[in-house]
Amino acid sequence: MSSPVTLPNPILKAHLRIARPTRSIAAILPFYTSGLGFQITSSFSGHAGFDGVMLGHPSLPYHLEFTTEKGHDPGCAPTKDNLLVFYLPDEREWKQAVERMENEGFVNVKSWNPWWDQDGKGRTFEDSDGWRVVLFNGEWNK
Repeated sequence: MSSPVTLPNPILKAHLRIARPTRSIAAILPFYTSGLGFQITSSFSGHAGFDGVMLGHPSLPYHLEFTTEKGHDPGCAPTKDNLLVFYLPDEREWKQAVERMENEGFVNVKSWNPWWDQDGKGRTFEDSDGWRVVLFNGEWNK
């Protein structure tokens, strides 16, 4: 009996889009652009009732997409533990990222999961729709 052929997993090479609706693209843009430093890489309007914006950077293997649909209110984040987590191992760079958010007027909020607040290594910020981003000073342990 021959062994099965193992094919490379194309998902491991894929560019990732994280997409979600928002109440207002204009309201969330400052959080992700001025605060987190993402660039607007693309946008669209009037596509079957949807408007959207993509945020990222050409060197990143992912980007964020935010959409609005005319006449639809997607509401806020379903929980306070819906997170995007950015691991920033260099303490100086982490402090710069936190300061950038704070200088843009975004307030650190208490994390729902105390893991992110332990040892003062995490800072959680909430966008205008209630979705949260954690800036964590540490390595991702694979």
